[in-house]
Amino acid sequence: REFYGIRNDLVVMAAKQDVPWMPAPQAPIGCPPGLEYLSQIDQLLVHQQVELLEVITGFETENKYRIRNAIGQQVYFAAEESNCCLRQYCGPSRPFAMAITDNNGAEVIHMERPMRCNCFLCFCCLQEMEVQSPPGTIIGYVKQNCTLWKPEFTITNDNGDSVLKMQGPCCTCQFCADVEFQVFSADGTQPVGKISKQWSGLAKEYFTDADNFGIQFPMDLDVKMKAVMLGACFLIDFMFFESNQNNSNR
Repeated sequence: REFYGIRNDLVVMAAKQDVPWMPAPQAPIGCPPGLEYLSQIDQLLVHQQVELLEVITGFETENKYRIRNAIGQQVYFAAEESNCCLRQYCGPSRPFAMAITDNNGAEVIHMERPMRCNCFLCFCCLQEMEVQSPPGTIIGYVKQNCTLWKPEFTITNDNGDSVLKMQGPCCTCQFCADVEFQVFSADGTQPVGKISKQWSGLAKEYFTDADNFGIQFPMDLDVKMKAVMLGACFLIDFMFFESNQNNSNR
């Protein structure tokens, strides 16, 4: 499915900088190509790269992320695909695709988020992220629930059946502290993991929108749902943490 063109050569070059990559494990039966890495881990660290052009000029650029395991080995590289004009005028509400590539530069996960109003009162335009693996094959969705108090989301499989629930705090602006989105079982009773937006220091938090996240999930969780939780991380980044001082001064 085509969205916006991605500059593959630049993405591969950025992804192959001198960092250790996680060795590819043996793929479980029925595992989509590229998701075998997720079968061996229960935690992902997502680091957004600081874009110098964006810091200096306030010109919104496409986001890029390094995705690592708990010991610092790189698992994936993520690159946003979006329209330049929409990035400047729609800000974090813009539609985008996210291409997740492995150490060979092959796209193994594809995510799409349509344009939605980012106002919590727009109940007719709730946020959604579609996750595909391999690209073109839907494996699940992240869907915002209609709430007035705490942000809530449902993580579903490809058929739209609820698999996990996610709930954030009533206030996502916390100074010198992590912001945690708790993940629960489908009935909302058992905690199974969390997505944490990690405090990055005053200078980085104030002058950039480059964020760090931690994702925790059970080791035995279906690799497809682990990939959809990664999609949930990108969705809440754009919904709650993408705006920065440069954007407010634009």
